[in-house]
Amino acid sequence: MEVLHRTYSAPAINALQGGAFESPKKEKRPQRRWRARAISKEAKGMLQVPKPYSGPVRLHASNPNLSTLDFGEDKNYSDGSETSSEFSKMQEDLCHIAHKVYFTLKSAFNTISNEREKLKQMMEHESSSSPSAQIVGLKHALSSALAQNTDLKDRLRRIHAESLFFDSAAGAKSSDGLAEEISGEESRALVHQLSNESRLSITDSLSEFFDAQEVLLSPSSSENEASEDDSYASDISDNASMDNLSNDLENERQTLGPILESDPRGQTKRRTCLPAPCPNTSNISLWNILRNNIGKDLSKVAMPVELNEPLNTLQRLCEELEYSELLDQASRTPDPLERMVYVAAFAVSAYASSYFRAGSKPFNPVLGETYECIHEEKGFQFFSEQVSHHPPISACHAESANFVFWQDVRWKNKFWGKSMEIVPVGTTHVTLPAFGDHFEWNKVTSCIHNILSGQRWIEHYGEIIIKNLNEDSCHCKVNFIKAKYWSTNSHEIEGTVFDKGGKAVRRLFGKWHESIYSGTRSSSTCIWRAHPMPKGHEQYYGFTQFALELNELDPLTKPYLPATDTRFRPDQRFLEEGNIEEAETQKQRIEQLQRERRRVMEENNLEHQPRFFRKSSDDSWVSNGTYLVLRRDHGFSKLDNPTLW
Repeated sequence: MEVLHRTYSAPAINALQGGAFESPKKEKRPQRRWRARAISKEAKGMLQVPKPYSGPVRLHASNPNLSTLDFGEDKNYSDGSETSSEFSKMQEDLCHIAHKVYFTLKSAFNTISNEREKLKQMMEHESSSSPSAQIVGLKHALSSALAQNTDLKDRLRRIHAESLFFDSAAGAKSSDGLAEEISGEESRALVHQLSNESRLSITDSLSEFFDAQEVLLSPSSSENEASEDDSYASDISDNASMDNLSNDLENERQTLGPILESDPRGQTKRRTCLPAPCPNTSNISLWNILRNNIGKDLSKVAMPVELNEPLNTLQRLCEELEYSELLDQASRTPDPLERMVYVAAFAVSAYASSYFRAGSKPFNPVLGETYECIHEEKGFQFFSEQVSHHPPISACHAESANFVFWQDVRWKNKFWGKSMEIVPVGTTHVTLPAFGDHFEWNKVTSCIHNILSGQRWIEHYGEIIIKNLNEDSCHCKVNFIKAKYWSTNSHEIEGTVFDKGGKAVRRLFGKWHESIYSGTRSSSTCIWRAHPMPKGHEQYYGFTQFALELNELDPLTKPYLPATDTRFRPDQRFLEEGNIEEAETQKQRIEQLQRERRRVMEENNLEHQPRFFRKSSDDSWVSNGTYLVLRRDHGFSKLDNPTLW
């Protein structure tokens, strides 16, 4: 104990010898602190292995508490011989373990070497085999596949014949039960064979997402397009037959009416990428272009063609119909509150395609420019026209068997230094003839951030108010929440459906670029989910699969288009093909032609008259009903088309 007392008091003695004298009261506290520090250092210090006892031992100075400890005098410690034996035993155990690990690793290395040699011999043997043997094997595989294909065709032919027989003899079918067994087993086999190309998996088909439903479409149908089936996605049966497929295709053909009968295009496989990727715009100084236009309308400012995307504003209006199946579903929903939910989801889905499109802008249409989209899979026919140049106004119209859609929109662009706001002016209309509903709503403000530097991104904020003009009907308010630096609710929306008495009866929430849910956050149903982006979309202007198809010029469709259709515009076509220099040259030429036409009209006191739209009593632009008639009768060639480009 005397030795330990000297050990603990050693630092205090050293302090006194150094001349750092303190009062007794202050001396106790550093002494206690020193003890705690010494103990912690002892716990963290290196393991000091003692030697066999041969008298008082002086340990390293980093262990002051054991500086003069005598192992022979303290009964709390073992003698030197006992410690030495334990250390020797520990050394033997470590050597034994290391020996076992060495032989295990050596055995594993030998095994790997042997397997490697075997694999090398097999590869040499395969490479040394004669090419004729490989060709014979391929021929056998091809003949086997052809035989299986022939067998499948025979089975399909038998199934079709038997289905016709049992349909015509319904009474006999119920008597023996044979037809039910055949149709059940064979149709399930058929669906299994086709499911890899044109259906979702069973798990996806049983989900609650509306846009996840699909039917058995032909291989030429577009990817990620929802069906026109009358059931929800959760009601899709796994026992679908080819009869259901033929009925769906027949319904789509009846929807388009005589348009499809006169259009030989049919089911054409749509492209999945553009001819060339988007150009590099890092060498363009936007500040030099925009610094003199802060606060001005940028629609009147000429921009380099590299900042454009190979789509037109008239085509961007058509993009709002990418999820038109929501309107189809609304037209089949008897509950007016649920119909409003689907219409609200459709209004929000129009912004989904803009999420990856903040880096470029669409081409501005010239006065009189048109665009059409006859979409066989979705069952609608769309056309649009630039009806005014100053101010720039774009009008569009779309119709199907389930809905009618039209709007006229003009945009006001303002540059504020770091961001640019796009404020739309106009009203969107949708009617559902099945119920006599007429919905109308406004658009929200869009803002592109980091215009001059950094990663550009887009957000939408404001409130959409959807009204049903029928008496005693409901209305809906959808709020696009503005992003804040200290919150994580960017891109979120919140909506409420009110009944005719003003009571909130439905809740909507989600993100405008991902999905929309109806209900509460603890118990909700997904009404809409955005389609997945195509592969390599970053290289192709961030286009969705639907956007990739809009500027595609099919040779069979070309004779049915007016000369003013956007797909004939050369600057936009050259940009799509990656020819930037020619695109810029053509863009300047087209803009100069438009200025000259406007000057001639002003000199002669003439006013431009749109061909396919007219002004209504409320100053909105609506279809005059001539476009589809002229298209069906090949009447565009008889028109006196102006030279737009």
